[in-house]
Amino acid sequence: MATSATSEQLLVIIDPAARQGDGESVRIAKDVLSAGAAAKVCLPDGPEEFARVLGRRGSRRPVVVGDDRALVRAVTFLHRHRELSDCALSVVPVGSTGLAQSLGVPPGAVAAARAVLEGSVRRLDLLVDDSDGVVLGCLGIPPASVRAAVPEPVGAPPAHPWLRSTYRTLVRTLASRPAARLRVEIDGETVTDLDHPVETVSVTPSGHGLASVEIHPFADSTPSVRTSARTITVTGENFHYRADAVTSGPVRRRTWRVAEGAWGLVVPRGGPEAGC
Repeated sequence: MATSATSEQLLVIIDPAARQGDGESVRIAKDVLSAGAAAKVCLPDGPEEFARVLGRRGSRRPVVVGDDRALVRAVTFLHRHRELSDCALSVVPVGSTGLAQSLGVPPGAVAAARAVLEGSVRRLDLLVDDSDGVVLGCLGIPPASVRAAVPEPVGAPPAHPWLRSTYRTLVRTLASRPAARLRVEIDGETVTDLDHPVETVSVTPSGHGLASVEIHPFADSTPSVRTSARTITVTGENFHYRADAVTSGPVRRRTWRVAEGAWGLVVPRGGPEAGC
C-alpha cells in the first residue's frame, strides 16, 4: 500500500562512491532536490560517517544518493536501531542500481529526484535473518560461481578444432554448475536434505508477508521445488549466500523470516509493483 510522501524537509546523504563515480548525476540530483524542497546536503567520507549522519536526521526525510550498497546500508542501520518502520527512505540511484530499480525506483537522476519530491511511500516486505541482517530483494544460495579457466585438452589434435571447442564447452558447463549439500526447511518442514545436492536456492520477498522460494536440484532428474514461505532455514557445511549486492558467509545455518511491510520506499505514484 502506498501513502503520500509529505515531508518537506530532506536530508540528502550523498555516498562517497557516487561522488567519485558520477559527479554529474550527483550534481543534477542536488539541483532538483534543492529546488523542490528544503534540503540539507551531507557528504559523508565513509560508512561510519554515513551511519552517524543518518542517525542524526531528526525530522528530516532521508534521501540516499548512491548505489545499491548504500541503500542496503541505510536500511540495515535503520532496522538495527528499530527505526525502520517509522522512516520512509528515498533513493536517487547512482552507480550499480539494479536492486533499487527492481523495487520501483526510476533510473536516471532527474526522474528519481522528481519521484523523491512527488512520489508516494510504498510499504515493502523484508527478509530478516537470525544475525539481524536484512535482504531487500533477492537471496541466492550459493552465489553465482565464477567460471574457472579451462585448460587445453591434453593431446588434442590441432587439426580438429571442433574437438577443442566441444571440450571447452563441456568443462565450462560443469564448472558453472556447483553442487551444494544443503538442508532447506520451509516453515519448519524439510523440503530437501543433505543427501540431495542442489544447484541453487533463491528466495525473494513476494508481498503479503510471504517469500517466493525456488530450489533447483543438481540432478536434472529430480524435480525443482517452487513454493511460498514465511520462514526459511538453510543448513549446510560452510555455505555462502548472496543477499542483494553482498556475498556473505561461510555459515553452517541461517534462518530468514519475512517481515511484512517492514519498510517504506518512496516511488513514483502509480508506478509498477516491486519485483526481482
